[in-house]
Amino acid sequence: MLFSFLPRHAVVAASLSLLAAASLPACQTRPAEGEPASGIAAGEAPAKPAPLDSAQLRAQAMRRDSLRADSIVKKSGQLPGAILPGHRIIAFYGNIRSKGMGILGREPKEQMFRKFEKVLDEWRAADPSIPVQPALHNVTITAQGTPGKDGKWRLMNSKATIEEVIKWAREHNCILFLDVQVGHSTLAAELPKLEQYLKSPDIHLGIDPEFSLATMPGVRPNQKIGTFDAKDVNFAVSFLARIVSENKLPPKVLTVHRFTRKMITNYKNIKLDPRVQIVMHMDGHGEPTLKKDSYHDYIQTEPVQYTGFKLFYEYDARPAPHHIMTPKEVIALTPSPLYIQYQ
Repeated sequence: MLFSFLPRHAVVAASLSLLAAASLPACQTRPAEGEPASGIAAGEAPAKPAPLDSAQLRAQAMRRDSLRADSIVKKSGQLPGAILPGHRIIAFYGNIRSKGMGILGREPKEQMFRKFEKVLDEWRAADPSIPVQPALHNVTITAQGTPGKDGKWRLMNSKATIEEVIKWAREHNCILFLDVQVGHSTLAAELPKLEQYLKSPDIHLGIDPEFSLATMPGVRPNQKIGTFDAKDVNFAVSFLARIVSENKLPPKVLTVHRFTRKMITNYKNIKLDPRVQIVMHMDGHGEPTLKKDSYHDYIQTEPVQYTGFKLFYEYDARPAPHHIMTPKEVIALTPSPLYIQYQ
């Protein structure tokens, strides 16, 4: 193994399991011989119970589990197995089938992992006070330059590709983020495609407003910067929270990319849930002053929960004053980011 891995977190099943509500029968007076049971007229058949609404029961169970999770957090600060804020996640981003989307896929596999190990060592040396959690961040549903048969301008990785990147992550003791660019589709339509993978405790989610264009008919990805509203983020949170509850998992991490104000609207309406740790991730490139200003304007001044910061090997490393910011420079930001991504 190239990396020293933080052990997978055990989950206290009792803290997150859904308990069926048991109701005790009410005390009743036994009727005299020949008299009808209380509440039932003579000759009438007992009323049939109303049919159970499975969706309603599921919602009630989720509500109970949400309240239980809130109670645990109030007592202990966080749910068992939570990655943040006790660790700093360092991720390599891209797509293992593409050389142009990021460092994850740009170089041969073993060469890329050797580079990753050096980066992890730099972060461990820069801040020994917080353990490093290695991660791969693979763009799994990708915005496309053509509409496709259904006109949604997006394409999902094959099952073989997803399984391969999962294998890469586990071989090197990394957690994995599956990133979603919905194009002209929606999170409600796309996220269920990833549920089978998100049931694993080491697989998390990223969503990218830049390529969310459902509110911009006819616009091709990369022509304009897309947007998510708080209600879209809340859908992703609820989706992940349900998976956590139903599968008795530790909290999921959700990264939300952002480098303009309009990429996320109504941020104050984003609802926190202890089963999901939200990272608002500064995704812009440029020279350090510009990146710091973007972090201040769109992340620090519009806080949600945790923060992230992206570094670009190609776009940041240009002639002075451009340079790839060092770990110490990034750590010095306020608040200090707990999710760092290299593209």
